[in-house]
Amino acid sequence: MEELEVSASNVYYLKKAPLLKAIAHLSIPMMIGISVSSIYNLINAFFIGLIHDTAMLSAITLGLPIFTVLMAVGNVLGVGGGTFITRLLGQNAPEKGKQAAGYSFYMSIVIGIVLAGLVLMFIDPIVKLLGADMNTLEYTRQYTLMMFGGGFAVILNFTLEQLVRSEGASKESMYGMFISVVFSILFDILFILVLNWHVVGAGLSIILANVAACVYYVWYLETRSEYLRGFLKHWHLELKEQWEVYKIGISELLKASFLIVTTLLLNNYAMAYGDHVVAGFGIALRIIQLPEFLTMGLFLGVIPLIAYNYSARNKERLLDTIKHLCLWIAVIAIVFALVVYLFKIPVLQLFTNDPSVLASGLLILTAQLISSVFNGFTGLFTGIFQASGQGLPTAIMSITQGLLFIPVVIALHYFFGLNGLIWSMTITEVITFVMGLVLLFPYLKKVRRLTEASLG
Repeated sequence: MEELEVSASNVYYLKKAPLLKAIAHLSIPMMIGISVSSIYNLINAFFIGLIHDTAMLSAITLGLPIFTVLMAVGNVLGVGGGTFITRLLGQNAPEKGKQAAGYSFYMSIVIGIVLAGLVLMFIDPIVKLLGADMNTLEYTRQYTLMMFGGGFAVILNFTLEQLVRSEGASKESMYGMFISVVFSILFDILFILVLNWHVVGAGLSIILANVAACVYYVWYLETRSEYLRGFLKHWHLELKEQWEVYKIGISELLKASFLIVTTLLLNNYAMAYGDHVVAGFGIALRIIQLPEFLTMGLFLGVIPLIAYNYSARNKERLLDTIKHLCLWIAVIAIVFALVVYLFKIPVLQLFTNDPSVLASGLLILTAQLISSVFNGFTGLFTGIFQASGQGLPTAIMSITQGLLFIPVVIALHYFFGLNGLIWSMTITEVITFVMGLVLLFPYLKKVRRLTEASLG
């Protein structure tokens, strides 16, 4: 009877399920969810594009960093709170898990409201920082106000999605992603095409789509969750336990901040070589999104499995999980890279027939394919440290991957021109991969020591 009860719960997959079955249960929905969510920011652009107003389309493009910022803030509490909750479940402390979930929920709303107030105070410099000119200024202002005004919903959505996954409910996490995408399409049709609210409608659509996903996640946690049911009654968390949330979550904010800076830097340098180089980078980055989404779904899905078994001191299951993940990431990334490299010209021709874009795109794609192999492993290393509550290694990985790119791209571009620019991201990923390996060895020694201590 006890075995039936355990196997019926999501925690069964974290604790006892055969490893391949557990990895599939946790990762496949995450892979699907991330792939579907990748079209999120394309939906608005598509419907605004139907209006044939370049200024409006430019405004929502300029506003893309806003969504990145809101997502990163949500992940501070989501990744930090979610991994902490899973470790608490591994320690058989579900009541503390409810407190962490409640704290993450209410803080997401508070931070969202505070952020909206700050943006309202500094709206003009923010809009200019986004790159708005005279033609796009008013549209960008409207979009920015709408996105930050309802930004608490975006922050809360990303927080709740991680809280749902914290006890292994990967399918339910995926359902919430589907809900946000479906409602985004429906609201876009209503607000942009029917009501003609245009840019304001595009922003409102995103906000309400996130609200819909939040409603689903809260419903699930309050009615179906095995360990977090009743979390809304909790809002207080001791300072020591708040630190457990933020020491892991803050790395997500650092990562997003550096991502914005590096993207702007790369775009700036690429534009100096002409539109064909910019287009080449754009095409190559879109092609390698597929293996990156798959590997990201793989290691993000399995984070609760690592967190639970690290906290439960189940060394054998933890190390076997890491071995399986390394193997599958290598297979996905290397096989994809080899296949695309062998057929690189036909693949590029799916996007363009411009000879100048094809010429630059061939080298850019080669560099990006190599980069994608190492990117899967750097993501895995960061995920392992996050899941295990290792604040310092997590921060080092996030800072290294983001901060290192800046001097690398400046130096390589200065000495090698366009070739240096093309290979700068690859060099950064290789160095970050080596850093991850260096940090992984003391982590594995610590796992063995903790296990021996618990057995002793």
